Amino acid sequence: EVQLQASGGGAVQPGGSLRLSCTASGFIFSDYAIAFFREAPGKEREGVSCISSIPGQTYYPDSIKGRFTISRDNAKSTAYLQMNSLRPEDTAVYYCAARRFICTPTMKNSEYDHWGRGTQVTVSS
Repeated sequence: EVQLQASGGGAVQPGGSLRLSCTASGFIFSDYAIAFFREAPGKEREGVSCISSIPGQTYYPDSIKGRFTISRDNAKSTAYLQMNSLRPEDTAVYYCAARRFICTPTMKNSEYDHWGRGTQVTVSS
């Protein structure tokens, strides 16, 4: 059974940092691209980063570049999202998702086959 679980969320002040983890099981982790999405109240779910199975291939939307960094440890079947310089508008439930091999620059929800339960990130003073 394919399982993904995002963790590491919490409450942080503006300008702070958090590191999310996405732990996977039930598939060959190294063959899959892993993405993080977020969904804020009243807004559509949006992709915030993706890392392909190809070493060094990552994607970020322009609104995220320079603040978030995605990485992976295939030996641990875990991906990480380091989030720095957090803003109140980063408040959302963050999810991780997986698809075979490579990221899609469009990062549409429908392009990712497997989804995990989310973790809440709240940025507030």
